[in-house]
Amino acid sequence: MTSSRADGLFSGTFSRGGAAAEVSDSGWLAAMLDAEAALAAAQAELGLIPAGAAEAVAKACDPGLYDLAELGHRAGPAGNPVIPLVAALRERVEPGLRRYVHHGATSQDVNDTAAMLVACRALVPILADLAASAEACARLAAEHRGTLMAGRTVLQHAVPITFGLKAAGWLSALDRARELLTGLDLPVQYGGAAGTLSVLGGRGHEVLPLLAAELELAEPLLPWHTDRTPVAELACALGVASGVLGKIATDVKLLAQTEVGEAAEPQAPGRGGSSAMPHKRNPVGAMSVLACVQRVPGLVASVLGGMAQEHERAAGPWQAEWETLGELLRLTGSAAAWLGEVLEGLTVDAARMRANLGTTRGLLMAERAVAVLGGSPEARAAVDAACARAVADGLSLREALLATPGAELEPEELDAALDPAGHLGSAGVFVDRVLGRAGGEG
Repeated sequence: MTSSRADGLFSGTFSRGGAAAEVSDSGWLAAMLDAEAALAAAQAELGLIPAGAAEAVAKACDPGLYDLAELGHRAGPAGNPVIPLVAALRERVEPGLRRYVHHGATSQDVNDTAAMLVACRALVPILADLAASAEACARLAAEHRGTLMAGRTVLQHAVPITFGLKAAGWLSALDRARELLTGLDLPVQYGGAAGTLSVLGGRGHEVLPLLAAELELAEPLLPWHTDRTPVAELACALGVASGVLGKIATDVKLLAQTEVGEAAEPQAPGRGGSSAMPHKRNPVGAMSVLACVQRVPGLVASVLGGMAQEHERAAGPWQAEWETLGELLRLTGSAAAWLGEVLEGLTVDAARMRANLGTTRGLLMAERAVAVLGGSPEARAAVDAACARAVADGLSLREALLATPGAELEPEELDAALDPAGHLGSAGVFVDRVLGRAGGEG
């Protein structure tokens, strides 16, 4: 047996969650054997092979009967792992029935069908972890609908927002990513040597719906050997999901910075520690999400780059998909598992968020000040001058406005204008809309 990245030295970071096991060598082998057994069952149902042959093939499709290391060794010279697998499978079927093993199929039929099975199986834990993150975001959005914090653009204080709005933004993006993944159409593959199923005469097309039903995959209109859109769509959907996970993790790690301190990851013995500095509590969850998703765009590009395939069977681009697809599923799955844990245990410091609003001495309310002064170019110029004075002299925006010609407001009116709680616009409405949609989908 070969080792799997699901239990390797770096698996704690890059193979978290349930997807890793599904894309392991064992997972691929099981999927290939399931494809062979389903093909025989479908053909037997149509009377294309004897029922006894299908039973014999099914019995021989036990992954425990096969040596992964040996299959891998023999796959190199053969060009793909299906060739040695079919040979080993035939050896486990009685001689009189061996000709019905892999009947009418080509290696790519089994490999591609296995890839779709592996993807479907890996998507189950991935979607579950994405759902857990979405549920955590919904809770955070509801709990912090009115929790004031600084909105940040280009890493600088912008205008006040709420943490509920930020969490609702995370939730909306997660929901879109989940929609892409759940909407995928992952088909079986069965076309024989060059997509005609000529070995079965004129009945090959009858096998496709039964094969699809056996494996709970989609039925394609025709074989798609060099039409790689199903794989490309899967890769792109995983890329989008990974990008969403990375965006949320980036926000979390920035909020967890010592100088910001507005959120913190779950704490547990040994989590986020340093080998040199006892005081450290590193955002290991967000860090691990980002380590996983950093690698995903290149893998997606590899799949897209391989779509230009030759005629009816590719020499190189198709083969490049095999490990690439597994890596995409494994890394996205690991990132999803990490983020679910982070968000479910995220600690939000509302008091620190409110305190940090004051670090710019009210300057993030400059937009509001312009509006209260009438919104004219002259009002903008006056507030610009007040902001410059505040920065130069270390004043608050309130003090600077009171001392700036053209910005005359009564102190009480100015205090009301500079209250962050009064400059949230439609933030609450947007939170409610996202939560309402998420609740409706549930």
